Amino acid sequence: MYSVIMAGGIGTRFWPKSREKKPKQFLKIVSDNSMLRETFDRLKNLKYCSAEKIFIVANNKWKEQIFDHLPELPAQNYITEPSGKNTAPCIGLAATIIQNRDPGAVMGIFPSDHTIGDFDIFKAKVNKGRKVAKNNDILLTFGIQPTRPDTGYGYIKYNRDKILKNGVFKVNDFTEKPDKATAQNFLKQGNYLWNSGMFIWNAQTVLNEIEDHMSGLSQSLKNIQSALGKSNYNSILQQEWKTIDKQSIDYGIMEKSNSVYVIKSNFKWSDVGSWDSLYDLKEKDKDNNVILSDNIESIDTQNCLIESDSKLISTVGVEDLVIVQAGNATLIAKRGETQKVKDLVNKLRSEDKDKYL
Repeated sequence: MYSVIMAGGIGTRFWPKSREKKPKQFLKIVSDNSMLRETFDRLKNLKYCSAEKIFIVANNKWKEQIFDHLPELPAQNYITEPSGKNTAPCIGLAATIIQNRDPGAVMGIFPSDHTIGDFDIFKAKVNKGRKVAKNNDILLTFGIQPTRPDTGYGYIKYNRDKILKNGVFKVNDFTEKPDKATAQNFLKQGNYLWNSGMFIWNAQTVLNEIEDHMSGLSQSLKNIQSALGKSNYNSILQQEWKTIDKQSIDYGIMEKSNSVYVIKSNFKWSDVGSWDSLYDLKEKDKDNNVILSDNIESIDTQNCLIESDSKLISTVGVEDLVIVQAGNATLIAKRGETQKVKDLVNKLRSEDKDKYL
């Protein structure tokens, strides 16, 4: 099995720690290793996978950093996407290159910045997915058993009566980040899972689905495939990439295909998609605070996440805040609202305040 790590994101919801020059996947957020390193190590310890079968897809501007973090990554396994076009083009390009090398390849798709516990359970679920994908012309996604009505995740509705294998169900619908009442209703119904953004399938299967549902992308990938191994590959890649629309794999393929199945999964998982997610993951002190650095002094402070990379932060009589100082910027946000940090970053970009990005 081949594993593809998507490492091209900027991680805007983790601003001001995550910046364009050093995005979230290169940060030590949940351990003493970077998120990228954690992901790579997890995948190379899977059965039927090794460092030689792990591919990274990212922009060239991060190539040096990626090899600093992953010196054992084979050079030919770095797939350059000229610019970020969301997950459908990223996955399509990886599938094109892998399928060209190995026509019968099974490939898993994994974001570079998620955290996963219970490795043995994760390993077993991926191995199940590998076997099912190898023998069936389908698209498989991993759905996480929800533990709370989280509004920051997408949800997958599966059909209890359409079972391909034990624990592998036909998908009925996808729902993007519902409101609290809807999420609570999903949990009551019992046949909804969190959408993990991790997938497994035959490379040729996903290319066929792209041809069926995203004809423009499919044609560009065929043009790119025809140039593989030739001297004009980079120029063809650049030329075709300019014509490709930004699109997620969920919207472009998964929500349209009739061949989508989900593996019910119960390993601990988080996309660590915001400061709120990190607060949920981290150990709390006696005042229910998450303090991530030594230069913090607090009095009568509760339910906060506070981090500073250089300056002293002092708080008195506050609660339910996220306070993060990094470099030339400080974020102060109400807990529960940190998904909107992405909007704040977009505002800074629109105002040409690039020095903060």
